[in-house]
Amino acid sequence: MQDLTVLVVDDDREIVESISIYLKNEGLNILKAYDGLEAMQLLAENTVHLILMDIMMPKLDGIQATFHIREQRNIPIILVSAKSEDTDKILGLNMGADDYITKPYNPLELVARVKSQLRRYINLGNAGQAEENPSVLKTRGLELDTEKKTCTVDGEPVRLTPIEYKILELLMQNQNKVFSTEEIYDKVWNEPYFNADNIVAVHVRRIREKIEINPKEPKYLKVVWGIGYKIEKE
Repeated sequence: MQDLTVLVVDDDREIVESISIYLKNEGLNILKAYDGLEAMQLLAENTVHLILMDIMMPKLDGIQATFHIREQRNIPIILVSAKSEDTDKILGLNMGADDYITKPYNPLELVARVKSQLRRYINLGNAGQAEENPSVLKTRGLELDTEKKTCTVDGEPVRLTPIEYKILELLMQNQNKVFSTEEIYDKVWNEPYFNADNIVAVHVRRIREKIEINPKEPKYLKVVWGIGYKIEKE
């Protein structure tokens, strides 16, 4: 994973240094910031491929920073926090974070999650790579271009995060097939499923808000109650 840059953001300088050492050992370039405002400035001045960011910080916390970053960029964001409550995880995901890890964490797990998000980002073509044999997946006005990694609804572009794109691509490739939350998590996150219902549900809700005219009466992304989710074929 050479020539990829991770922005590490935490107001605890020792934590930043510790994380940086582990990530540098994986061949990653590191930028360091100690509050949300500094992170925003570095992001504007540098090419960044992933942000690893604490939630509780001065000046601009991780949740607010994530919200502002998502207005402009779709790079992966992993939030890190000492808080373990589900409400904090859901709030972070709702603001556009791709993943969430709770302190104290195993450094090897942290590195694994960073590498997983970077692989997914690269495979989407956002870091200069494209898949072979491109094709367009479509149902009615919803189209997914698997070469350009873009999504449109009735010709209008839709901005998706890497995780959102992978979920939608999975469902679009298997239209009318119902996937449980466990199946979606296993295939998209490539990790064993463990109490991840909320994580999947939040991402699905965000996708709906972006592709549906009325998310409460979805045209494309349907819930099959008690089973899972599907994209309804035309």
